[in-house]
Amino acid sequence: MAKSIAFFNNKGGVGKTTLLCNVAAYASEVRDLSVLVIDADPQCNATQYMFDDKRLSYFYEETSSFTIHNVIRPLSLGKGYSKELTVSNSPRFAVDVLPGDPRLALTEDLLAKDWGSAIGGDSRGMRTTLMFAELMKRCDHYDLVLFDVGPSLGSINRSVLLASDYFVAPMSIDIFSVKAIDNIAAWLSRWRKQWSVGVENVDDPDEVDTKLARSLGFLGYASQHYIAKTDGSGAKRAVNAYEKIMKQFESIVASELSTVAPAPNQIDHFLLGSIPNLHSLIPMSQSARAPVFGLKASDGVRGAHFSKVKDARDTFGIVADQILQRVGLH
Repeated sequence: MAKSIAFFNNKGGVGKTTLLCNVAAYASEVRDLSVLVIDADPQCNATQYMFDDKRLSYFYEETSSFTIHNVIRPLSLGKGYSKELTVSNSPRFAVDVLPGDPRLALTEDLLAKDWGSAIGGDSRGMRTTLMFAELMKRCDHYDLVLFDVGPSLGSINRSVLLASDYFVAPMSIDIFSVKAIDNIAAWLSRWRKQWSVGVENVDDPDEVDTKLARSLGFLGYASQHYIAKTDGSGAKRAVNAYEKIMKQFESIVASELSTVAPAPNQIDHFLLGSIPNLHSLIPMSQSARAPVFGLKASDGVRGAHFSKVKDARDTFGIVADQILQRVGLH
């Protein structure tokens, strides 16, 4: 069965999509895993990152295209789960993608309404809430499924997390990321308790397979965007202002997130790795629609950039390998 992981933080601007896409590319290219990225963010940032403008125009202008909207629409019309799943391959990232769609935002109200029914035991509301979990049944031929989601504590993300075995929290080094942990923990705790009550009181067990919901666990966090300096030994570390905040992460994450979403037993710390500020490499990567560590001279890489591209492979590789090890894929 495919392992499913959501990259999730309700604080925006933390580099979530960049991290997810580069981890996906590393898992595919370096670790030779079959990877599917599901873009469940109505802003469609992962889709924009991994496909050129011509392909994007096809997704959103041609009726023959297939996006996440094609999966959701039949359910929103009361026709049940979609039986079809068509994915697109990103040539530079070497992974399959279920492209995002801005129309996904229109399902937020539907999911919110049906959630109220679901936690009361209504089987129809549960079926709607489990739409991503049911989608995972058609992804079993992959080793790894990664969900990109928006920075929201809303019904779409709740549905995605019910389909996820684990979640990863990309975090920027600021006090607001620390505060966001409290929000996430409280939100997770509340709705998971509500879901359990709904499952216990489901009105028609034959109409809904509640076992589709996965047992969400917290894998860890990746600290991003810090400014690095070189210490006396030649090693790079965060400057003092960032380091003070980083030291708070481990204890807060351990006490908050791992309590509401227990981690795999072998985890003794939650830091997956640290991504320094990569400056111009990020917009260069976005323009090229390529992973940072896959950038070439034809993408505009010059001089010292080549060593930074090489370093990026190791940097993202540390995070990717920690994730894969923790889910039993490395």
